[in-house]
Amino acid sequence: MTLSFIMLALLVAGGVVWRAEKQWQGSAKWLSLITLALLATVFTVFVMSHNTDFTQLQVLSRVTWIDTFNIQYSIALDQLSIVLISLTWLLAIICVLVSWQEIKTNVGFYYFNLLLTIAGIIGVFIAVDMFLFFFFWEVMLLPMTAIIAIWGHENRHFAALKFFIFTQVSSLLMLVAIIATGYFHLTQTGQLSFYYLDWLKLELPLSVSQYLMLGFFIAFAVKLPSVPVHSWLPDAHTQAPTAGSVLLAGVLLKTGAYGLIRFVIFLFPQASAQFAPIAATLAVVSIIYGAKMAFAQKDFKRLVAYSSISHMGFVMLALFTFTNVAYQGAIVTLVAHGLSSAALFALAGMIYQRIHSRNLNDMGGFWQSAPRMGGFALAFAGAAFGLPGLANFIGEFFSLVGVFQVMPTFAILAALGLIGSAIYGMVLFQSSFQGTAKHEIIDLQARELIICSSLLLMLLAIGLYPTLLLKFSYGVLT
Repeated sequence: MTLSFIMLALLVAGGVVWRAEKQWQGSAKWLSLITLALLATVFTVFVMSHNTDFTQLQVLSRVTWIDTFNIQYSIALDQLSIVLISLTWLLAIICVLVSWQEIKTNVGFYYFNLLLTIAGIIGVFIAVDMFLFFFFWEVMLLPMTAIIAIWGHENRHFAALKFFIFTQVSSLLMLVAIIATGYFHLTQTGQLSFYYLDWLKLELPLSVSQYLMLGFFIAFAVKLPSVPVHSWLPDAHTQAPTAGSVLLAGVLLKTGAYGLIRFVIFLFPQASAQFAPIAATLAVVSIIYGAKMAFAQKDFKRLVAYSSISHMGFVMLALFTFTNVAYQGAIVTLVAHGLSSAALFALAGMIYQRIHSRNLNDMGGFWQSAPRMGGFALAFAGAAFGLPGLANFIGEFFSLVGVFQVMPTFAILAALGLIGSAIYGMVLFQSSFQGTAKHEIIDLQARELIICSSLLLMLLAIGLYPTLLLKFSYGVLT
């Protein structure tokens, strides 16, 4: 019941925060920060004190929800869920801190949407009834659309609509696949079920599982995102407020990868293996295309957005090689990219607050007046292109080693993306912090130092001691 309490507490806190801001101006951010810190602590204590081995999926609650269709409120936890929920807590707190001075209109409603999005994300990572999973998937998407549409930048309505259309159309495909799989369970067993652990026991012919797998794959590929269903991402990232970009890149993209692991590869292993060459091809195209497009951008946030397409391509490529080394690399890359992309988007927001522009042509020479910001920017750019000693290097190295074992040609082509990431990473840093100073800006303040320091410390900790994460993924695919 602890996880259910956490999600309910986020929903109730969102309502309280919305109401409190009308009575006491400035209370919303403090209440949100305290709520997230307390609930993150509750989650940590629950996981550490639970005498259950989470190597395998552990069902924590299973009660009837809609009896007519045998739909249940079923939640479970394993190491993959724990890693991604932990990342969610950290970035949720970062989101509140980066919003501290940026959000000035409808503040209470903003934090309500932020807390509701986080509740939906946690639900996605723990739901094991597929209708419940779909419910949380929608809960996660709707408030994020509102965050982009209401508090975003100049073209926010277009970006929010595009995000909504892409995600909803792909979600409907997933809903069709969910209903169809439930129907096949009914024909095989005589009982309608949407329970994930029941579905794992299904013996579906390949001709059927191919289409079911594809319905799930498209939905998760859109969220990852992968070429050719990626075009919502640059607009959404660019137009979203800073916290929206942090949450999108840091966590929401990871729900796509989580779905690929849990509901594509584990649920339809034979169909996934047959589809692997196509998925690997899309992944390599995403890696190279994302790097090339990132290099061509002049908007700080748009550059980082395209880099996300490239980095998440490594995750898809690693997953569809079905090797433990590549799988471990994918998990580390998920966390590392979540941290490094969140850091770069946070920096973009800090710069925008100072010069009111995201255009790299309006930047330059910031190091002279803001050396602390410059130091962090260099470290985060280094993390983004896989500098040894930081977490991204571990993830991409393991991914490529695992891929090379079974698809050497794909590994060699994907490695070109690493060269591209070094190029656009240095272009980003040099354009903003080197050269002639066009603006004199204020260096990082205490709140901003906390944001940057916490993210860099996590990147360093995982980069120097990767067992922190690798122990959560070893042996999963054996």
